[in-house]
Amino acid sequence: MLSSKIFIGKLRDCGFNFFTGVPCSLLSGLIATLESDPDLGYIPSVREDAGVGLCAGAYLGGQQPVLLMQNSGLGYSLNAFTSLNLIYKIPVLVIMSWRGCGGKDAPEHLIMGDINEQLLETSRMEYAVLEEDNTDRVLADALKTINDERVPYTLLVKKGLFDERH
Repeated sequence: MLSSKIFIGKLRDCGFNFFTGVPCSLLSGLIATLESDPDLGYIPSVREDAGVGLCAGAYLGGQQPVLLMQNSGLGYSLNAFTSLNLIYKIPVLVIMSWRGCGGKDAPEHLIMGDINEQLLETSRMEYAVLEEDNTDRVLADALKTINDERVPYTLLVKKGLFDERH
């Protein structure tokens, strides 16, 4: 299990300084950590596509954005990613919970859990599965892609990776 506070610190060390997202229990520790520190400037989003827009504005305003979202919101946000971020080279680090991973979850999460990697690949959006033992390498890869190619990069997060708060 990763400490949300330590992981947020790693994001800050990488230069990420704008955070928005839509609540998900798998990311609750991260969100609670962000909300507890006014210097981190967390702004809740009403929907994932709105979060994509907030991140685009933050990037254009000189910040390095992070979007926290559940994979069910990938459907909502694909048009925003493909018609805004990918076309105009607006990077964002997406931390996306992987609900329905391995067919274990509530029924409404199973289909998206089964296809979210295919959706990311079809959309030409790079991603990695974040795990406790690959955090530094995956963050370095994400940052390189974001800085060199100026496109979104998604970190898929399985249940139990972060210390969750309810």
